[in-house]
Amino acid sequence: MPRRALMVLIAAALLIIAPVAMASARGHHRAHARHRHTRRSKGHALKNSTLKMMWGPLTMPNGSSAFPVYQRLGVQVLQLQLSWTATAPTRPGDASNPADPAYHWPAAMDQAVSEAGRYGISLALMVKETPGWANGGQDPSWAPNEPADYAAFLQAASRRYPTIHYWMIWGEVTRPGNFNPMPANSPVGPQRYAVLLDEAYGALKAVNPANLVIGGMTYTLGAVTMGDYLRWLRLPDGAPPRMDFYGDNPYSTRYPKLSAPTYSPAVRDINDIDTIEQELTQDYAGHGPTPKLWLSEFSISSDAPSRAFDFYVSQPVQAKWVTAAFSLVNSLPYVAALGWYELLDEPASVHEHLTEGLMSSSGEPKPAFYAYAKAR
Repeated sequence: MPRRALMVLIAAALLIIAPVAMASARGHHRAHARHRHTRRSKGHALKNSTLKMMWGPLTMPNGSSAFPVYQRLGVQVLQLQLSWTATAPTRPGDASNPADPAYHWPAAMDQAVSEAGRYGISLALMVKETPGWANGGQDPSWAPNEPADYAAFLQAASRRYPTIHYWMIWGEVTRPGNFNPMPANSPVGPQRYAVLLDEAYGALKAVNPANLVIGGMTYTLGAVTMGDYLRWLRLPDGAPPRMDFYGDNPYSTRYPKLSAPTYSPAVRDINDIDTIEQELTQDYAGHGPTPKLWLSEFSISSDAPSRAFDFYVSQPVQAKWVTAAFSLVNSLPYVAALGWYELLDEPASVHEHLTEGLMSSSGEPKPAFYAYAKAR
């Protein structure tokens, strides 16, 4: 999934909202911000393990199936994307029917469903990208003019893939360019997304009540700060949208440790997930249970900077980050799942290649591979 350099985004946010002294990009960054007054994990008894999730390919570099590797790692949920615009390039006549001739379902997804069942791994689908016929010819980042069109596509997808029960509604919506409209520091985007999410929730539950809907889908920082986003994530009647889990990608330059102070008012990284949970609790008060956190993506680059992140650690330290991240979330009753992005590094021949993988680009395990496999 393409990402801008996190350090650049954090720096911009801090210059605008809360100046923070930054340490070297290769070290652990410390924020000279106020200590937060939120709940800590110290008072929580250990709970059952979170779901171990992964983003990654269906095949290994040698062409063999990746599912035996996921099974070896103990992956419980493999996260994949489904593009609405690629699957429905023209308007279907019967949009909730997966057999409508307008649909072009990806063969790779059929393969994934088959192999996932064989290896006892669940799938989670992130459904995004609006076709031009549904948003007035704008680019795929723009929300549909009619949320019902997106909801009908989700119903068709759920009927096409009846064994899939985890559904992510878009991804990193607060990141500029990922979901529109999302003007900076405005309620317009969160309110538009809330309607889309709630419509999707109702549609998926109508097909199968066992479907679980992941909403929110935020990033460490973005056009709208987390606090404002959650306050503005409202339906026209003032209620928050329905969802089963709250999705977030809490990337960080800081080693996973919940006792660290809040990075800044603009940032919510993995060390701020207790603050996210407190904000969710406040915003869902009187509207049912607080959704647990679905931490879809987390990782740290090894060996070298990349086009996504200009900070990195050594391979042994990357393994320590894996262990620390799972240890942290496994101690928290409000975290449902944590995903690593991703299985493989990109080849060194790719300019500014990504190095967040648990394995090299050729499929050789890194120390982080074994750390992930041991995480419970």
